Amino acid sequence: MGCSCWPGSSSKRSANKNMSKEKKNNISSNKSRPHAQTQASSDELKVCAYKTVTKEEVAKDDQLSVDVKHLNLNDDISKDGYSRNRAQPFTFEELTAATANFQSDCFLGSGGFGKVYKGFLEKTKQDVAIKQLDRNGLQGIKEFVVEVLTLSMVEHPNLVKLIGFCAEGDQRLLVYEYMPLGSLENHLYDLSPGQKPLDWNTRMKIAAGAAKGLEYLHVKLDPPIIYRDLKCSNILLGEGYHPKLSDFGLAKVGPSGDKTHVSTRVMGTYGYCAPDYAMTGQLTFKSDIYSFGVVLLELITGRKAIDNARERDEQNLVAWARPMFKDRKNFSRMVDPLLQGQYPVRGLYQALAIAAMCVQEQPNMRPAVSDVVMALNYLASQKYDPSNHVHSSRKSMPSSAMNMDDDKKPVSEHELDSC
Repeated sequence: MGCSCWPGSSSKRSANKNMSKEKKNNISSNKSRPHAQTQASSDELKVCAYKTVTKEEVAKDDQLSVDVKHLNLNDDISKDGYSRNRAQPFTFEELTAATANFQSDCFLGSGGFGKVYKGFLEKTKQDVAIKQLDRNGLQGIKEFVVEVLTLSMVEHPNLVKLIGFCAEGDQRLLVYEYMPLGSLENHLYDLSPGQKPLDWNTRMKIAAGAAKGLEYLHVKLDPPIIYRDLKCSNILLGEGYHPKLSDFGLAKVGPSGDKTHVSTRVMGTYGYCAPDYAMTGQLTFKSDIYSFGVVLLELITGRKAIDNARERDEQNLVAWARPMFKDRKNFSRMVDPLLQGQYPVRGLYQALAIAAMCVQEQPNMRPAVSDVVMALNYLASQKYDPSNHVHSSRKSMPSSAMNMDDDKKPVSEHELDSC
C-alpha cells in the first residue's frame, strides 16, 4: 500500500544548522530543559535526570503517568485535560504489527521528533500515522509528554487528532489520524513532475483553516495555549485540502491575569520565530501571530521562510517582503509564479495586508487571532473564477474585519480592527 508524505525533514527545529544562533538567544535565567531519554535496566527504570523510578512503581502506574509525575511540566501545559480525555495506550507490539515492523515502504518522513510511518490498526480498521521518538534526536520525553497532554485536552476540526500513544520501556510513539495529503510544505515547494500547484482558492482555504485552529488554542481553550511551532511542515492536509495543525511538543500555557508574557527558553524554527521572542525569551500569543504571518506569506509568494539558495537579500522571506509592502506596484512581483497570474488582484492586496500586519516587528502592532480569522474567512468565501479573470464578488471586505478601502495607501498602513 502506497504511503503519502508526512511533514518533510527540510524544516528542522532550533537544533538544526541554525541552532547555534538560537541558543545565543536563550535567557540565562531560564532553566535548561534537557531532552529526556529512558534506559531500561534489570533493577530500575531511569527517566533521564529527573528521578529514578522502580519497577514496582511502573507496575502500579503506566509509564506515561510516571513520565508526567517526574517531569516538571507546571509551566508547560495543564495536566487536567489528560485525565478528562485520555488518549488510547498502545503496546509496542501492536504498533510494530501496524507498520509491518516499521518497514521502509511505510516510511513517510522525519523531523525533530523522529521518524514517521504509515500504519494500519487491525482492531479499529483505520489508517494512522505513527511517530517514533528518536532517542538520539532533537526532542525527548518532555516534548512527548507535552504532546500527549496537549492533544488529550483539545478537540477541533483544524487540529490533528491524537488517537493514542505508546510509552513502554524506552519506547515512545505517538499515533495520529492519517492525513492523506501530507503537509502544506509538500504542496508549495519542490513539486514533483506533474504535481499540480495549489490554486488561489485552496491557499486561502488553508490559511483560514489554520487560523481557526490557532484561534481555538488562543481564545477558546481554557487554559489558552501558545502553539510556538507554527510552520508549513506542521500544517497537515486531509481530503479536500482541509488543514490541521500538528506537532504540539513545544506548546506552552499562555500568560494569565495581569501577566503579559511567559519567560521561556527560545524554541521554534528559524525564519518563523518572532524577533521579539528570539531576542528576549518573552513568549506571547503575538509570537504565534508572527509565525502565522510568515506562513501566509509563503502561501502567497511560494517562497520559503528561509531559502539559502536565493540571493542574499532575498533569503529571509520577511526581510525581503517588508520593503515590498510599501508600494502596491510590487505586489504582482510578490505572488507565486506557479499561480500563472490566476489570482484576484483585490484579494491579493487584502491577503498581503493581513500578512503585513502579522509580521510587524512590534508585537502590540500585530492583530489578534480572531481578527485574522474574520479577515481570512471573508477572503476564503470570495471564490476566484480563473475563467472570468475577475473576482467573483466586487464587495469590499467588511470594515469589521479590515479597512482596505483606500488603495492609495501602502498595505503596511492598513490595520485590522479589533473585535
